[in-house]
Amino acid sequence: MTVALIFMGAVIGAPLRYLTDRAVQSRHDSLFPWGTFSVNLSGCLILGALTGAGTALPSPVLALAGTGFCGALTTYSTFSYETLRLIEQKAHFYAVVNAIVSIVAGLGAAMLAYTTTRAIVF
Repeated sequence: MTVALIFMGAVIGAPLRYLTDRAVQSRHDSLFPWGTFSVNLSGCLILGALTGAGTALPSPVLALAGTGFCGALTTYSTFSYETLRLIEQKAHFYAVVNAIVSIVAGLGAAMLAYTTTRAIVF
């Protein structure tokens, strides 16, 4: 049952990641990977909120939305690839900014969503 829920969440999260990434990136004429940044930030925000809800959410919901959906929506491998691609293209500033801002903003989004949800639910 849990595996099926994770799969169902991933079936929604993976295409949404691709479509969002392409839609966001097509609106920016920059080397910076705005599409990947936006999906990863969104995933951190959603996962932070789910985690903040804690035991108020049943385990199946966490499997579907947290592991399945957020796991497929976010992408560490593409983040790593794009950072290395920026280094190869000699866009060192963008590579450093991508690494630092993605990590700091992701942690910040997760913490903000966690504390906000925690305050509302409990």
